[in-house]
Amino acid sequence: MTKLWGGRFQKSAEQWVDDFGASIEFDQQLVIEDIDGSMAHVSMLGDCKILPPEEVQLILSGLGQLKVQAENGELIYSVTNEDIHLNLEKMLIDLIGPIGGKLHTGRSRNDQVATDMHLYLKKRVGEIIELISIFQQTILLKAEEHVETIAPGYTHLQRAQPISFAHHLMAYFWMLERDKNRFSESLKRVDVSPLGAGALAGTTFPIDRALAAANLNFGDIYANSMDAVSDRDFIVEFLSDSSLVMMHLSRFAEEIILWSSQEFQFIELDDAFATGSSIMPQKKNPDMAELIRGKTGRVYGNLFSLLTTLKGLPLTYNKDMQEDKEGMFDTVQTLLGSLKIFEGMVRTMTVHTEKLHTAVHQDFSNATELADYLATKGMPFREAHEVTGKLVFLCIQRGIYLLDLPLSDLVDASHLIEEDVYDVLSPMAAVKRRNSEGGTGFDQVRIQIEKGKKLM
Repeated sequence: MTKLWGGRFQKSAEQWVDDFGASIEFDQQLVIEDIDGSMAHVSMLGDCKILPPEEVQLILSGLGQLKVQAENGELIYSVTNEDIHLNLEKMLIDLIGPIGGKLHTGRSRNDQVATDMHLYLKKRVGEIIELISIFQQTILLKAEEHVETIAPGYTHLQRAQPISFAHHLMAYFWMLERDKNRFSESLKRVDVSPLGAGALAGTTFPIDRALAAANLNFGDIYANSMDAVSDRDFIVEFLSDSSLVMMHLSRFAEEIILWSSQEFQFIELDDAFATGSSIMPQKKNPDMAELIRGKTGRVYGNLFSLLTTLKGLPLTYNKDMQEDKEGMFDTVQTLLGSLKIFEGMVRTMTVHTEKLHTAVHQDFSNATELADYLATKGMPFREAHEVTGKLVFLCIQRGIYLLDLPLSDLVDASHLIEEDVYDVLSPMAAVKRRNSEGGTGFDQVRIQIEKGKKLM
């Protein structure tokens, strides 16, 4: 079969070479975007009197038929036609005759593919932002249920201080808010049209790029035709933003995995988000959380792959840039799936409040309260820290906790200690008293939940 670009060639490539160079196996995902871009382009050609109205209508009619077939999954693609652009152009010519060949007037595959990817990401970033918002709303609901549920807070994966469980959940809400804002800001750079830039130098036809951009609801056009066809920054930025989301989800997944273990037992995942073992009947594995944690690496890989591809490319278009698509498609699907799974996992998980209560009463996470107590009575904090540390060591020797120490032992450590110390050492009181702005105190947690709601 003769290539649509094959006029100056006297020899055809072997099939295996065509297979290696073709992108149709993956860029067919751009079929709707490619048709929409073509319809906007040919409408502009008509408005600019470059093509007569009857030819414009014939081409638009043919593209409309192809779009319906595409939406119904009825199109059959050919590796011989290499990519989505040539496949659709060939289909159009077969459908309406040689007039279909006028579709490509005043444009190149270079600006065409760039336009497709801008359209694709504009749509997908919107979907991702919506899913992040849905997940945030789930976190808000779960946090509201557990404002006064006390949990151990950790540093170095060691018990540190008691906190509100809602406060812990809300930390992820704010991470996701930053993620959402990054995606929203990136849309300014996605929402730019390269259509009409041609292969690299523009075109001699009297086209109207702004009109074509408006037909596609783009907010702006590229100011430089060479930049328009060679820019992939917007994809790199998308992959970078996605990597940050996946990093946040991976951290949350790690905690879900720990909390659901026999050693913690802080939560239990719904059966829909866990799996069993082929040999051990008792197992309930947090496989979805583990899978999200694992998929984070592939998203990172997609980012570094594209950065590496682009780093040595001269202007403008090079075949290397065909490698920009698979990682983008993969990241979109990975991120959409991960956000949906995680939202369901958090929405349906059971929080074992009694286990959390036991945990904060069987550790030394209230030690800072004792040190602060002594400091408020005039003892230098560094000295208070040492006194408290020695009392912790005394408890360890006896196999008890600070609340179990008799007052006489506490007074022996410092004459500043009085009976009111037991109220201070209560985990509930310890959390309630931490009312500095953004702290884990119940009033502060409620404030940040309300602040979060206003962002939804």
